[in-house]
Amino acid sequence: MSEISRSSTRLDDYVDRYAARTQGMTASEIRALFAVASRPEVVSLAGGMPNISGLPLDVVGSAIGELIRDHGPVALQYGSGQGDPTLREQITAVMRLEGIEAHPDDIVVTVGSQQAVDLVTRIFCDPGDVVICEAPSYVGALGVFKAFQCDVVHAEMDSDGLVPEALRQAIVATKAAGKTIKFLYTIPNFHNPAGVTLSAPRRAEILEICREHDILVLEDNPYGLLGFDSEPMRALRADESEGVIYLGSFSKTFSPGMRVGWALAPHAVREKLVLAQESATLCPPSFNQMAVSAYLSTHDWQGQIKQMREMYRERRDAMIAALHDFMPASCTWNVPTGGFFVWVGLPPGIDAKAMLPRAVTARVAYVPGTAFFADGFGSSWMRLSFCYPTPERIREGVRRLAGVLEAEMELRATFGASGPSHELPRSGYDAPSSDLS
Repeated sequence: MSEISRSSTRLDDYVDRYAARTQGMTASEIRALFAVASRPEVVSLAGGMPNISGLPLDVVGSAIGELIRDHGPVALQYGSGQGDPTLREQITAVMRLEGIEAHPDDIVVTVGSQQAVDLVTRIFCDPGDVVICEAPSYVGALGVFKAFQCDVVHAEMDSDGLVPEALRQAIVATKAAGKTIKFLYTIPNFHNPAGVTLSAPRRAEILEICREHDILVLEDNPYGLLGFDSEPMRALRADESEGVIYLGSFSKTFSPGMRVGWALAPHAVREKLVLAQESATLCPPSFNQMAVSAYLSTHDWQGQIKQMREMYRERRDAMIAALHDFMPASCTWNVPTGGFFVWVGLPPGIDAKAMLPRAVTARVAYVPGTAFFADGFGSSWMRLSFCYPTPERIREGVRRLAGVLEAEMELRATFGASGPSHELPRSGYDAPSSDLS
């Protein structure tokens, strides 16, 4: 084929000019669902959108109006690359609910905690470095690690969260292969997507393992204040100040649209994060930070979080009841004690990714488990989100989904196996236990 004809068939004329790391930049399976899942006739059990319908919008509106009236020239101007000092002081009070005692100087405000994952990866990881993640793990973080050309090594989870022995094995195997581990990425509370919480005894053991092997811990905790049955658990950072970088967010407890998160880091790391922040954005948006600060100052935000917890508990209960009532007996699922998600194991031979188009045709959406693994594992799992739909819509969505699943099982029984069965452990780690209740 001539050079002219080859170039004329290209979809992207710049393909030869991109940096090598762009090969790791791909659209997540969740983003690909948004256009369909947002249609009103589709019950979306896919996206983890917080339900902000209960926010006191009159209070928020008044606070923002006063902010512009009294502090407009500051709120609408460039600010500090580290973030607004008043907000950083308030963030220390938020973290104190999880046992963290911190100084505002060690906090860097970010554009959501997603940017914090990006900045931490940017300052620590070279191509080929290893990040250890739970199996499964948050799709947004996996996308960041892939974009920076990191190798992800998964470690098994069960109903008590990350399995310490699996972490040890992952560390030993990775070091034996001559690779450099830069950090452990973990979501200890109400995990996305698995919905489980790391038990208190394991928290101490995980920290001890990481101390022993001199491995940094990146603790991502957007859901920590959204437990249904108990007070917030003690953060990993509360018991380890030098070996843990803690990430927090106001996206789940106030407004995702404000895009305000933060990183609490050891002092030397903090300096690097500020430099990376200034390189990426100059500064996080002053208006957004001051709006969040005004909300925290003028509203009973802890009382608001309590109302959110009750709302999400009602939706969790609706999801679990519907799963019991409609789903085939061979399905498994966890019963989360907080957060937004239920992790569902499918009957042998059912491929969640292959089934998704038929589910959308039946006007229900979910996220296939493959989105949450770095190596294509997870086709026999799905993540269901209960945070946004009403309890009635949740029940209807699960009913539709169960109908699709039963049809898939009938086809399999009639025509034989056409997809993968429940996958066996591979790559040196196990799948999360299907008994997550």
